[in-house]
Amino acid sequence: MSRPMSGTEPSGPVPRQLPADVRGFVNRLQDLARLDEIIDDSTSPGATIVVVGTAGVGKTSLAVHWAHRIRARFPDGQLYVNLHGYDPGPPITPHEVLERFLHALSVPVAAVPADLESRAASFRSLLSGRRMLVVLDNAATVGQVRPLLPGNSECLVLVTSRSSLSGLVARDGARRLSLRVLSEDEATELIQRITSGYRDQDDTADLTELAGLCARLPLALRIAAERAINRPWAPLRDLITELRDESALWDALTADDDDESDAVRTVFAWSYRALTPEASRMFRLLGLHPGAEFSLAAAAALAGRSPAKVRRVLDDLVGAHLLEQPQADRYQFHDLLRMYANDQARAEEPADAAFEATRRALSWYLHGALAARDRLGGGGLPWTPAPPEAEITPPAFPDRTAALTWYGQERENLVRAVRAADDLDVSDITWQLPAALYPIYAERNHFADWIETSTIALRVTRRLGNRAAEAEVLESLGKAHTQHFDREQGIELQSAALRLRRELDDPLGELKSANALGLARLRARDLTAARGLFDRVTTLSGTLGDQYWLAVATNNTANVDLELESFERARQLLTDALARFRRLGLRSGEGDVLRGLSHTKRGLSRPAEAYEHIRAAVAIARGDENPAREAFWLLEEGRVQIDLGRPAEALETFRRSSTLQRQLGDRVREAETWDATGIAYQAMGRAEEAVPFCRRAVSVFRELDETWLLALALDHLGAALADSGSAREAAEGRREALVLFEPFHDPRAQRHYDRLAAILTS
Repeated sequence: MSRPMSGTEPSGPVPRQLPADVRGFVNRLQDLARLDEIIDDSTSPGATIVVVGTAGVGKTSLAVHWAHRIRARFPDGQLYVNLHGYDPGPPITPHEVLERFLHALSVPVAAVPADLESRAASFRSLLSGRRMLVVLDNAATVGQVRPLLPGNSECLVLVTSRSSLSGLVARDGARRLSLRVLSEDEATELIQRITSGYRDQDDTADLTELAGLCARLPLALRIAAERAINRPWAPLRDLITELRDESALWDALTADDDDESDAVRTVFAWSYRALTPEASRMFRLLGLHPGAEFSLAAAAALAGRSPAKVRRVLDDLVGAHLLEQPQADRYQFHDLLRMYANDQARAEEPADAAFEATRRALSWYLHGALAARDRLGGGGLPWTPAPPEAEITPPAFPDRTAALTWYGQERENLVRAVRAADDLDVSDITWQLPAALYPIYAERNHFADWIETSTIALRVTRRLGNRAAEAEVLESLGKAHTQHFDREQGIELQSAALRLRRELDDPLGELKSANALGLARLRARDLTAARGLFDRVTTLSGTLGDQYWLAVATNNTANVDLELESFERARQLLTDALARFRRLGLRSGEGDVLRGLSHTKRGLSRPAEAYEHIRAAVAIARGDENPAREAFWLLEEGRVQIDLGRPAEALETFRRSSTLQRQLGDRVREAETWDATGIAYQAMGRAEEAVPFCRRAVSVFRELDETWLLALALDHLGAALADSGSAREAAEGRREALVLFEPFHDPRAQRHYDRLAAILTS
């Protein structure tokens, strides 16, 4: 290992997020040429271009088609997001988009800053010096776009909007392309291209009239052309007459002066009324789905029918261009069509039927989350959910990979489902869905989703007066804040959960809350409080006869003793815990005990025995495909290798641990690997190479207010600086470490304090 590990550079695959190119894209040659001119005339490859125009005019199709044409100019990748600025539901915020973009750029979720300004700054920093294409589709306001601008002349930002977004032009130097409706010739050519091979040559005058009735808007033209294909023997004049009749009906129902909008909705209505009763009901029910994209199974739940039957209906809707199918078994709406479907559901579907359909979909998401939780080892539920409705088939997952794939596909819909359940006052699903997702959120570090949904759930449980549910949500929300580097608020919420469970006389719930709070206290190095909480877990688990929690409590109590350097007591407890986990057949628990035993044997100056323990632990983590445990346990393995006099091997072990920690987004433990790497270089007599690692660890611990770890890292940095000839800076770091060690009164802290005081005195 010859150079420092990177702390900020993104790694991993280049993002390629563009949607598939538009099939059968025609015309718009002048607009494409104008876009080419804008970037060809620029002194750099980047710019901000805003494509504006009325709904249905083809802004997205043009933007995506042109983006595919020019993507080779941007070798560092393409980012794409549909901002849903005109959807019936809330638009996607820049805060959410930046999390997605940063994650696509290989920033771990846990390393994404909490506030919008910091996220935007990180995004700009990552794109600095890169040539990337960023497509922001369906923006409603300048405020949605401005935080997403890279601030880099090498990047191209392509925005589509129905609004003029004048602020981007005036203040940010964006170039604007106003997309007009197609010319008469272009519109008729589009119809002919789509219907070619399906109909005999239609009269040019009829094609022109049909194009006019569609306001020469591509979205409406494609739907009308598809109607013509489905009736190949009907004269085009008959279709025109029907559309004119529909237009007259629409004119009688609306006072809107927007001719283009009226034309689009007229074509929608014309096509919608031509559907079979089964397809038209499916169409309007889909307008009730909480998200714009959905799976076949979710659509089946909405309809209360089998996926096989629903698939045929969805195929009909796709064929009529009323629905899009971006991939197998997944479907999505154009925002205009989603609004129209939602309108039809409100107008034609009985209120109770619409409610029941939506509830079925929400229930499908709840039971999917429960199935994923179970497959991912999330533990038993502290409540009994209602069984799924007879009309729906809940998701089932053959393995962990399938569960995670489903969660990844449905992640946005799961959040929207919680919001929809809250809006509809479906209280049980509103709190149970976030509670079911608790262990998945904890494993994946999806803090924004976790905190938003759990905050909604907490409000609902309090409104219901369901104190047991409130305690469950408090514990989840507390862990979210604790893991997201807001330990003070996390401990406050977890303490509230513990108090509530004691008031409810819920010993199993109290046990769980005490353990969670004990782990938070242990990581904050409040060792006395942590021991007291783990002692309570031991007492409660003994009373309940719960062997699993007794093993957990014994192991966690031993970890307190390890921090106190009470190695012999820790060894006794860990030996007991190991036997308990082995009797229960829980290899993950066995592995964590073996990690603790390795630490114990290091403390007792028996590194060879320690190495046997930690190698067995790491093998368990790898066998379970658990990268979080592997990363943490590799940190211990590297420390053992240093004690064995093999620091060069330790460097490679720490590198592997650091890579995993970065992927997981645990910045604290990643920084611990850097600190440990500095120690390994010190052991090799290469102090100058140790310094940058120790500095980076100090920087992260200082940023995250990890006082104990900061004190240790400053101590290690001081030693490296002293050995590399920087005596004055070494003394400054050691003085700061001395001050930080002073508030801790345990034996290990006192030993560090006395040693540093002696060094500084001499």
